[in-house]
Amino acid sequence: MPDFIQLLPDAIANQIAAGEVVQRPASALKELLENAVDAGATQVQVVVKDAGKQLIQVIDNGKGMSPTDARMSFERHATSKIRTAQDLFAIRTFGFRGEAMASIAAVAQVELKTRTQEAEVGSLIHIEGSEVKKQETVAVPVGTSVAMKNLFFNVPARRNFLKSNPVEMRHIVDEFQRVALSYPEITFSLYQQDLETYNLLPGKLSQRIVGVFGKGVQNQLVPCEEETPHLSIKGYVGKPEYAKKTRGEQFFFVNNRYIKSSYLHHAVNTAYEGLIQADQHPFYVLFLEIDPAQIDINVHPNKTEIKFEDERTVYAVIRSAVKQALGAHQVMPALDFSMDVNFQENWTTNPQVSLDVDREYSYKTYNTPDFQRASVSGWERLFEGDSPASISQKSPGFTDEDQELLTFPSRASAGAVSLALQQEAGEGTGTTFQVERSYVVAQMSTGLLILDQQLAHERILYERYLKQLQTTQGASQQCLFPTSLTLNPADFALVMDMLPELASLGFQIDEFGKDTVVIRGMPAETQVKNEKEVFEGLIEQYKNFKNELSLDKKENLARSLSKRSCLKKGQKLDGQEMETLVGQLFACPNPNYSPSGNKTFVKLDLTSIHAFFVK
Repeated sequence: MPDFIQLLPDAIANQIAAGEVVQRPASALKELLENAVDAGATQVQVVVKDAGKQLIQVIDNGKGMSPTDARMSFERHATSKIRTAQDLFAIRTFGFRGEAMASIAAVAQVELKTRTQEAEVGSLIHIEGSEVKKQETVAVPVGTSVAMKNLFFNVPARRNFLKSNPVEMRHIVDEFQRVALSYPEITFSLYQQDLETYNLLPGKLSQRIVGVFGKGVQNQLVPCEEETPHLSIKGYVGKPEYAKKTRGEQFFFVNNRYIKSSYLHHAVNTAYEGLIQADQHPFYVLFLEIDPAQIDINVHPNKTEIKFEDERTVYAVIRSAVKQALGAHQVMPALDFSMDVNFQENWTTNPQVSLDVDREYSYKTYNTPDFQRASVSGWERLFEGDSPASISQKSPGFTDEDQELLTFPSRASAGAVSLALQQEAGEGTGTTFQVERSYVVAQMSTGLLILDQQLAHERILYERYLKQLQTTQGASQQCLFPTSLTLNPADFALVMDMLPELASLGFQIDEFGKDTVVIRGMPAETQVKNEKEVFEGLIEQYKNFKNELSLDKKENLARSLSKRSCLKKGQKLDGQEMETLVGQLFACPNPNYSPSGNKTFVKLDLTSIHAFFVK
């Protein structure tokens, strides 16, 4: 019987290993950056062309390698950090598995230049598809330069699965940010198509955070620090008012290694309980120092997930540290008992009791302690008459001032009085009216139709935007004054990737220098009060849906813009606007549900109405 089992050639074995280590250009950059940090570099420069598909080059001023080490670095499982099995439980460095360089060389054309401090000349090695093409002596500065060219040149199927350049560049920026945050004492620079994207000088952690995310985060940082016998925590958390609905600016580092952990993220979110909404995520950059023997970092090929020996203790310490940080910097809500709560606030809203119950009712009815109580004479007239409408009719013997105080809201009469007042003021036809500025009630031949105005308008806009993205160009309204908006590099790459779709919706966006865009036009249907706020909200909503749902780009954009630009609850509508809303909703192919799956309306037929009054 012939033998079937045989050893794979090194070239094939390396390509298989590369499938785990090098999934996209950003994966290779992560490995090269970690090697540069492990080499003791104080300056690291990254050069990227064609979103890493053409070139990723990492240049560092670390200790370099000898000619023998340079050649050995491309062998599988070759590493300088592991000698015995016990070393696996005391790891504080990055690239310890010895697969990165071999995997990268298996699917790319790699050129390595390196020199140690003691050597007068350095070494150059050129490898293509695990095959050494050239090795010679060259004059190079101290340190190491690794240039990875034409990624997946010998695996065209893998190259075809890469995303567009803006998407791949966004992943590259993410990896760069993580390593740069880990080591604020190291100078990092990033060049894209020969243009400088980042130039991060050494400094404190707070300075590095501002350098990475921009000056917008400077005012939201709250220091967080905790020391325990088993675990120490330091870093910064964001103020609750700056929390976003998208994840992406949450960073955990364990022994300076970036990790992903939904369990620890929940610990931070729990500390914010009562300060932010359930669907919001706070900003944080937290560093955990723990004994390497109490964690296992070799449980994931990318080493972004680790196991803790005692997860519950870590969870409790993180939650306590964040809560203490928020409380110590007066971010938590508190009562100041030194104030007289009765007279401290300047009561300026609604100086007289309002009759219009359709408006927001307020109990703030005085400006100073010696306020004058409004006259309530004639209240008996409230109970005279056969209909609610008669309440608001003038009666002889009362002055105009007294007449204004004849109507008082109550749960029993609020709806009827509101309808009567709307009809008297000409705000509705009687067949369509608004309740609590949130719901539209329309009369049908078979009963009543109750619409949620926000969800209904969201469905209408979603259908409209989706049609524009698929077939036609959306109408645009020019901005009177174009608005410039500076984005972080990741969001800028995202916007550049969406430019054709944004133009279809009616946006007129121009690139304006480094990480800056100019908004010259907005969709005609959008109620624009602040172009910058609408556009930033669209980006945040898009990222939120991208993280939570599996949607294509057009579907995601249509959902995001409709959610951000629809009518909101609390917005007052006149009779014509309400009737138009009802008509447009039932012109949609699927009027029953909003894009998120919630009901847009309910029907209350006559049978159900009769049942309320019949035992």
